[in-house]
Amino acid sequence: MNRQPLRIDHVIVAALLFGMAAIAFINVLSRYFAHFSIGATEEITINLFVWMTVIGTGIAFERGAQLGMVTFFNLFPVRVRRVLVVFSALLGGALFVLVDLYMIQAIYDEITLFHAASASLGIPVWVYYAGVPLFSLFVFRGVYRGAKAHLARLEAEAV
Repeated sequence: MNRQPLRIDHVIVAALLFGMAAIAFINVLSRYFAHFSIGATEEITINLFVWMTVIGTGIAFERGAQLGMVTFFNLFPVRVRRVLVVFSALLGGALFVLVDLYMIQAIYDEITLFHAASASLGIPVWVYYAGVPLFSLFVFRGVYRGAKAHLARLEAEAV
């Protein structure tokens, strides 16, 4: 059996998903038995979901699971497809550079100007924001690995 080693991005996504499920389950039990809803569960699960989505985007890029026009792409010769793969990877990376720049600006604004706290737990909002640029490192890695794998498949096809 060819067993792949555990990857940190997969472990983080699994932990975030488990945390979301556990929090939602505890809230259901609380409502059923104590007739009391824990208000902070929504705040936590929404932010965990955002972080999980960012990491999942990197995994999708790596697996080639992002949206694409494959039929149109396959009409081009291999040489043009290589250029398109690199161009697509650069656009994907550039998108997350912009996302990160805006999030870093929002974090800076929250720390220096607004000092906003979350409604339920009173956690500074910038703590939730910080997960996006931090976890987008997995997106950049996924974009690179996905483009590298796609170029390797094109090389094998050209031979």
